[in-house]
Amino acid sequence: MNPKGILLVVSGPSGAGKGTLCQALLEKFDDLQCSVSMTTRKPRPGEIDGESYHFVDKEEFLQRIDNGEFLEWARVYDNYYGTTWEQVRNIIDKGKNIILEIDMQGAMQVKKVFDSGVFIFVIPPSRDVLEERIINRGTEDAGAAKKRLGNLNNELAYINNYNYLIINDSLDKAVKELESIYIAEKCRPHRSIKYWKG
Repeated sequence: MNPKGILLVVSGPSGAGKGTLCQALLEKFDDLQCSVSMTTRKPRPGEIDGESYHFVDKEEFLQRIDNGEFLEWARVYDNYYGTTWEQVRNIIDKGKNIILEIDMQGAMQVKKVFDSGVFIFVIPPSRDVLEERIINRGTEDAGAAKKRLGNLNNELAYINNYNYLIINDSLDKAVKELESIYIAEKCRPHRSIKYWKG
């Protein structure tokens, strides 16, 4: 599949601020759309089915895997997450740009198919800050938070597979860096020449 638009993939540890950064980028650029992942985990307070995630049960998710419906999927912290081929194709085929906020396992699956994708890794400035963010978020019990922190070293091992690294020590700075990456990628000759009126 040869994508017509830009495929942005944003990953990083839980609590790094990926969702906040992606939302800020979506609000800034109207030529960018968000992919809504499917998951078997329960909705957190304030999350809306079809907007935050497509929430399904484990049986349906596994059936979709068997049917080959996923561009990428992964099991993360005892829950499944995935992005369907249909959703990505519907956006890319229209020449629109798309952003995926997915874990590292899923990102590496996407990279095998979309080698022209733009892969961005987001981390907090330190382990202590990450721990504080996860605890203050209040969406997980102590056991789940400990599990996420324990997996940090495994997640950081993926960094060199990404094109860009954003250290989210200041939200304003991190948003500007993400915006700069997006603008720069849109200016690559093979993507921007179609707009030239020479």
